[in-house]
Amino acid sequence: MHFYSEFLTLGAVGGLRTADMIFTLVSFIVLLALLKKFAWGPLMDVMEKREEYVKDEIETAEKNRKEAEIASKEATAQLRQTKEEAQKIIDDARNTGKQEEQKIIQTAREEATRLKEAAEADIQNEKEKAIQALQDQVASLSVLIASKVIEKEISAQDQEKLISEYIKEVGEER
Repeated sequence: MHFYSEFLTLGAVGGLRTADMIFTLVSFIVLLALLKKFAWGPLMDVMEKREEYVKDEIETAEKNRKEAEIASKEATAQLRQTKEEAQKIIDDARNTGKQEEQKIIQTAREEATRLKEAAEADIQNEKEKAIQALQDQVASLSVLIASKVIEKEISAQDQEKLISEYIKEVGEER
């Protein structure tokens, strides 16, 4: 045992044992090899997968952002177009309303003119009928006066009296 302990301390520098150092170094290298094979490789695979996943998510997010931006522009353009169409419809309705208003006013004026002309024609007809009736009455009264004049000889005073009565009768018959 002593030999072994001398071997272990052989080349010891400052109380450090060379064999312990070599054993620790070999153990460390074996441990590193095992870690590399069983821990580092799978860990790196997981990290690479995670990196790919994050990269894909970023690309998807960027793609979605671009699509949303395009959709937003399209929606804005469509909204603008819809507003223009709505304004055109409003303007068309306003113009149609004005045209209808003018048409109604024109029709009303034409109807008023027609009614006025018809009323004037009716008034003229009634006036002519009244004049004709008055002429007929004047004629009949003239005949009546003439027959009364013929029946009796009248003085100037009687003649004035007959004319007054005649005018009175014509005034009452109106």
